Amino acid sequence: MRSDSVTKGMQQAPHRSLWNALGFTREEQEKPIVGIVSSYNEIVPGHMNLDKIVNAVKMGVAMAGGTPVVFPAIAVCDGIAMGHIGMKYSLVTRDLIADSTEAMAMAHAFDALVMVPNCDKNVPGLLMAAARINIPTVFVSGGPMLAGRVNGQKTSLSSMFEAVGAHAAGMMTEEEVGEYENKVCPTCGSCSGMYTANSMNCLTEALGMGLKGNGTIPAVYSERIRLAKHAGMKVMELYEKNIRPRDIMTKKAFLNALTVDMALGCSTNSMLHLPAIAHEAGVELSPEMANEISARTPNLCHLAPAGHTYMEDLNEAGGVYAVMNELDKKGLLDTDLMTVTGRTVKENIKGCRNLNEEVIRPITNPFSETGGIAVLKGNLAPDTAVVKRSAVAPEMMVHEGPARVFDCEEDAIAAIKAGKIVAGDVVVIRYEGPKGGPGMREMLNPTSAIAGMGLGSSVALITDGRFSGASRGASIGHVSPEAAVGGNIALVEEGDIIKIDIPNNKLDFVISGEELEKRRKAWTPRRPKVTTGYLSRYEAMVTSGNRGAILEVPK
Repeated sequence: MRSDSVTKGMQQAPHRSLWNALGFTREEQEKPIVGIVSSYNEIVPGHMNLDKIVNAVKMGVAMAGGTPVVFPAIAVCDGIAMGHIGMKYSLVTRDLIADSTEAMAMAHAFDALVMVPNCDKNVPGLLMAAARINIPTVFVSGGPMLAGRVNGQKTSLSSMFEAVGAHAAGMMTEEEVGEYENKVCPTCGSCSGMYTANSMNCLTEALGMGLKGNGTIPAVYSERIRLAKHAGMKVMELYEKNIRPRDIMTKKAFLNALTVDMALGCSTNSMLHLPAIAHEAGVELSPEMANEISARTPNLCHLAPAGHTYMEDLNEAGGVYAVMNELDKKGLLDTDLMTVTGRTVKENIKGCRNLNEEVIRPITNPFSETGGIAVLKGNLAPDTAVVKRSAVAPEMMVHEGPARVFDCEEDAIAAIKAGKIVAGDVVVIRYEGPKGGPGMREMLNPTSAIAGMGLGSSVALITDGRFSGASRGASIGHVSPEAAVGGNIALVEEGDIIKIDIPNNKLDFVISGEELEKRRKAWTPRRPKVTTGYLSRYEAMVTSGNRGAILEVPK
């Protein structure tokens, strides 16, 4: 056992004295030591119930013959951090979470781990850590929030943000906004649509790192507690069989996850997180692979914000395994891969029927024949850009309009709310990329303002930043190279005509080669907006969005 180095032998007598100080008996010290990474806190709605999940995991570990030991991981609430400097600290926590979990696991020689995350950067950060540490590991999330209900209709956080835009346009009263405020987030859990947190928890199942239901069982269901107990028991089985994360998170597993991503219509943030997780597992996952997979993968789900169904509906319809079973009908998945269940994908999904064909479309009747995410390229995004195709209005799939250029999110929001953006415009928000932000803020406020003001089917938004999974419309993010490093998005000027062609994966602006070169020579780099603290170190090390915004030591 790895833990022998901190529990066995005369040389470890001082170590045992400290275990004694913690109240651990000799019997507990002689069993496999299982670290339980608890993301519990009192600021994130998706994490306020994780103390109960962690206690259930501890019981499962103990029942199966292990000794559970809890240690913490941080998490940011993207909704509360949205629209101010706090959002600069969201994506960057992914690496803090991975690094601190690695440090704790290695320093204390755990034999196995159970990760208990729930929200946006917490899930990928812990998946990165699992791949890096590579000891037997199981994931169990805190589960999604139930949908809210306003005027008898299900709703979610994206409706709340859009209500603010509707109020600014005079389309909703303050009292009506207040009703949304009190009803859209009715329970604990990760927000109820197919936003980033739920996307990543579902993809954890698809990767093979979570048990059935990990992504969809609502947070308030007792079934979630039972799932956590089984996760604790299952990690002991993985320990006995020495099945490790890198045995599960292979290249074929990541291709499965991308396929499920396309079928579910996940958040575009998955195109940052999957490559970053793959990088830690020693797998190269390029954005271009997404288009190859999308071309052959039907989009089967339109959960909020793309449609009017929610995570609770996906759970009742059969969950992620039912979606995977539909995909397997056309041979779109590699089903011979090992998972944390101790069984293969094929064994896991056998008999998992689609129980609601309105929520999960049959493979023979998809929402579209291509996947929910598209990667675009062109002279505005020479490397890549990303759009959630499944959440774009049909009339915006091909669009041409004048650029309305802003060098930060705040300026764009002010212009939108002042009525300065009109139908046909293409809003460009730059210097918000991984380095330019720094931190690659999400642009939920401007996209929600556009949608709330009734412009969602006539105005596009392009940024080198990123979007919340709650964003909908022609919201094109992750433009690479970003403005801060001299990408062409930095050279766009007010009124330039921008051409968007999502079906053909194109993103261009109309400019001659001579004019582009002239603007490039006149461009001067901007000083970083933050020059101290963690953000300054992050800015120095972070790579492009099309590489997953991974960190590298500058050469």
